[in-house]
Amino acid sequence: MTTTLHKPLLAERLATYAHELTYEKLPHAAVLEAKRRIIDALGCAMGAISCGSEPARIAVQVAATASNPNGATVLTTTHKSSPDLAAFASGVMMRYLDFNDTYLSKEPAHPSDNIAAVLAVAEAEKRSGRDILTAIVLAYEIQCRLCDAASIRSRGWDHVTYGAFSAGLAAGKLYNLSKQQLVHVQGLAATPNNAMRQTRVGELSNWKGCAFANASRNAVFAAMLAKAGMTGPSEIFEGEMGFWAQISGPFELATLGGENGSTDFMINHTYVKHFPAEYHSQSAIEAALELREAIGAKDIDQKIESITIESFDAAVDIIAGFEEHWHPKTRETADHSMPYCVSAALMDGDITLDTFTDARIQDPQLVALLQKVKVNRNTEMTAGYPDGIPNLLIIKTTDGQEFRKEIRYPLGHNKNPMSDQDVEKKFRSMASRVMSEKAVNEILDELWRIDTCEDISEIMTLFANALAAGC
Repeated sequence: MTTTLHKPLLAERLATYAHELTYEKLPHAAVLEAKRRIIDALGCAMGAISCGSEPARIAVQVAATASNPNGATVLTTTHKSSPDLAAFASGVMMRYLDFNDTYLSKEPAHPSDNIAAVLAVAEAEKRSGRDILTAIVLAYEIQCRLCDAASIRSRGWDHVTYGAFSAGLAAGKLYNLSKQQLVHVQGLAATPNNAMRQTRVGELSNWKGCAFANASRNAVFAAMLAKAGMTGPSEIFEGEMGFWAQISGPFELATLGGENGSTDFMINHTYVKHFPAEYHSQSAIEAALELREAIGAKDIDQKIESITIESFDAAVDIIAGFEEHWHPKTRETADHSMPYCVSAALMDGDITLDTFTDARIQDPQLVALLQKVKVNRNTEMTAGYPDGIPNLLIIKTTDGQEFRKEIRYPLGHNKNPMSDQDVEKKFRSMASRVMSEKAVNEILDELWRIDTCEDISEIMTLFANALAAGC
């Protein structure tokens, strides 16, 4: 008699993986990258505060309506809210500037969006720094492997939909859930929380930077329910009305880091942003800055006759496919507009937080230069994606000259990584706008040593005290 072996459901496989992953199984490179990502995400949050982020203000206000002395600190405050609302508020801050890290594959993502949920649950459960680092590597692994497996953007869904699984499993691990409870977390988080791609279409609103924070909030809530004994819908992926049937289509998930002896963790394949703009524009911005030097910065908008960007399909679809990309009216639209970012880089010699103020967006000279930009789909560029981020910039000047520059791996890409010093410099550039140099140094020291931390609330308090003291 032959015995047919049961192939585990995907949710069972992911639950087993999350349950069995330990800090000791993580290679040094993955641990270091997790530290770098914490520093980067928290730096982005400080940048958001320095810019007076309205979504962050609203999120903090809402989180303050709930009090839980055993909950999680709302970043920038000393108030302890419920872990799910704290995750939402902190997540909005980290994401507001569109400056946190990126992963590009069949589906794009900002995997550091998971960090807010990890920090919130870890504080509430009094987990160690090593537990935090493990949960972050886990979240990155799940989200990035899902992004490799199937595009949901092409089917009308937003990439944050995958966050139900990544943030849910990370939160569940920090809640020390059983394997079966981790299966339930996936059903509880994913079934009711599928985000529409309308978030990133047309004139973008505040919600663009809040969508994954909401996915985190829902994921943490699902983990809280599972911890209390709630069961979730069965066969969340394979079921008749499940994720594959309704959202993604069927897919195979590749070997996960640590599975079958693999030492390849996805966190090492993600990218840190050098400029506070949507990632597909990073190489075009770099090319613009190089050509600016060749053309001559003085009165450059008057010297330029035309700007052509030969780009890849994903970039055109996301940041150069709508009329609003040539006439942005909000910060959210401007930092998601390749024509705007290239034009601003040419005029200003950099892309910074101040590139996206209302005054800069409305500047008549910049608006006029923006109308000289044309973006073309290019099959060669498309073939080079997502291995690279290939953009070819061609500028013709009024005196008949032509300048060309192609960049495939912008600074911060995993094939052209930023150094630890670069990551620190980025953190300092944002945190120093709202706190003293002494406070910045103290916080950085603690974050680099987070693997020795026993209570993350101490670091959260450092942020609140530093902000209260100011610069």
